[in-house]
Amino acid sequence: MKNKFPIDKFKTLTTPFYYYDTNALNDTLQALTSEAGKYDYHIHYAVKANANPRILTLIRQWGVGVDCVSGGEIQAAIDAGFSADKIVFAGVGKADWEINLGLDYGIFCYNAESIPELEVINELAKSKGKQVQVALRINPEVDAHTHHHITTGTKEDKFGINRSQLEKVLDKLKTLEALRLIGIHFHIGSQISDLVPFRQLCRRTVEIQELFAKRGLKIEHINFGGGLGIDYENPDKNPIPDFKTYFELFHTYFPSNPGQQIHFEPGRAIVGQCGSLISKVLYVKEGSYKKFVVLDAGFTDLIRPAFYGAYHQIENLTSDAAEETYDVVGPICESSDCFAKAIRLKETKRGDLIALRSAGAYGEIMASQYNCRKLPDAYFSDLL
Repeated sequence: MKNKFPIDKFKTLTTPFYYYDTNALNDTLQALTSEAGKYDYHIHYAVKANANPRILTLIRQWGVGVDCVSGGEIQAAIDAGFSADKIVFAGVGKADWEINLGLDYGIFCYNAESIPELEVINELAKSKGKQVQVALRINPEVDAHTHHHITTGTKEDKFGINRSQLEKVLDKLKTLEALRLIGIHFHIGSQISDLVPFRQLCRRTVEIQELFAKRGLKIEHINFGGGLGIDYENPDKNPIPDFKTYFELFHTYFPSNPGQQIHFEPGRAIVGQCGSLISKVLYVKEGSYKKFVVLDAGFTDLIRPAFYGAYHQIENLTSDAAEETYDVVGPICESSDCFAKAIRLKETKRGDLIALRSAGAYGEIMASQYNCRKLPDAYFSDLL
């Protein structure tokens, strides 16, 4: 394990910080583009997973597009050199300025989620004398069986157009002259490890496409969103998701029409395993019946455990002693600032370096300055 991290160099850096293994990132992108390329599938990296400018630049070099959910993400993608014609703009609440930003850049497509949104996009496009491409994000009513905070494809979720509303939406689209319907979009949730829900999504997509066909509407683009999970418990054993099985499933269960383009929007699956949060032990505090390892990193730097009860593998990089049992906590003035309870770590002391693994997705991008804390720096393996 230790040979994966340049520990001597880490000792010269101010903690906490994010560390990105660029070899791991490139290996993942190689596997992803190779497997997707077998079926001529189109990839759009979900910027919300990690918008570090260098991460974006490295991903762009693999020829993929991006999936954005805010105007800020569109700008970050443009700044990183992504071509506007590879940008898809999704999100349930697009502000006027964000829509206008996409119009000004000439992005590929808006994934729209309601009639009111379609009306606003149409109005803004008309005011600029433009016609824009839209896809309808449809709620397929597929339960991804993941954490309820990151499930997005059921009737109770705020995302997408319910199937019962589709006819009304399609009727409305006929009146919106500045919009051109080119496709349909889905996203059923995140951190999905059981692929069965994706098979269900394929079946639902076939049904929905038949509805469009009955109305004489040709669907040029099918966007299945993202959601493929990573192995948080065994990051070294399974550093790259099983893209082969994932794409084979869609190829098997969704027979695309001639000339139809199929899109995917992975985020976590690309960047999750390449990043770690590196922290230093401030204190080892003995309670009445447990020991606490108090880190200088908190939920301001990696919020997933506090927010979702998420698991991240935690390793002591600078101890060779026998293991003991600890709760690993941060310095934030909140009881929820806890990374793990009752885990086994090599005997830990003040000054030890701790790695919180699989932090490349939803780590740096969700960092905050609560308690007036400084945002951590980021370092890359090929630049240390």
